[in-house]
Amino acid sequence: MVDSLLKEYQAKLDARLDILLSENGQLYDEIISACRYATLNGGKRIRPVLLLEFYKLCGKDDDCAYNFACALEMIHSYSLVHDDMPCMDNDDMRRGKPSCHKAYGESTALLCGDALLTEAFSVASKTLGVEPERVVKALAHLAASAGVGGMIGGQVIDMSDVKGADDDVLFEMYRLKTGALLKTACAIGCILAGADDELVSIAEKFGEKVGIAFQIIDDILDSVSDSKTLGKPVGSDEKNNKDTIAVRLGVEYCRELAKKYTDEAYECLEHFDGNKENLKGIAAYLLERNY
Repeated sequence: MVDSLLKEYQAKLDARLDILLSENGQLYDEIISACRYATLNGGKRIRPVLLLEFYKLCGKDDDCAYNFACALEMIHSYSLVHDDMPCMDNDDMRRGKPSCHKAYGESTALLCGDALLTEAFSVASKTLGVEPERVVKALAHLAASAGVGGMIGGQVIDMSDVKGADDDVLFEMYRLKTGALLKTACAIGCILAGADDELVSIAEKFGEKVGIAFQIIDDILDSVSDSKTLGKPVGSDEKNNKDTIAVRLGVEYCRELAKKYTDEAYECLEHFDGNKENLKGIAAYLLERNY
């Protein structure tokens, strides 16, 4: 059920991204080509799907949230381009293909990330069929989650030497680096649909819980999976001398911990009316994934 749901969403999102990132015969088309390579190269599209599902959960059944959903995926894609670069994690593969800097060179990959981040806000700002006040509020959430107090802050912690630090430091890194965009995806879906602040806050808690579980599973897979299954190098944490909860506490304990966070995410959904089965299914899918 979840697989078919994700494929349906992926097809619609990819069609929209294909238009938004179309080449137009300009001298700078190489950067558009790199943006397309980084964004239209597979991926589960979890963040935009969460946004769209919360939009539906709050009573909307139109396509007006798709620009924001695509903008969120563009920001996520930019973060992966930069994360793979030699100055960061120095990974050569992403989703079974050469990383953007391997395919296009480091300078183009750097600009590709910059372009995707900038274009994301341009795309989101052109949302039609939604009250302008909601669009502005959603843009503020998107900026905050992608910035210093969100994903960027988490990346900074990730690059620092956290060996020997309290577990709280690692969980703060997870909450920001991975959880921030997942959290804001849920919030923006509610905001665009006109939900009240209380429901927006509960949706954020759902996204935060799912985000921490997601990163714990990522760390487990980096330890126990293989490059062919993941579509990217494994053992990156060990290679980069990074401390993770999986390394520190062990795989089996961390699987239980990820389940605990997922169960807490389920509880958040009980505050919403409507059909919550898709969101429960997505959370379960992320917990049980092997790539």
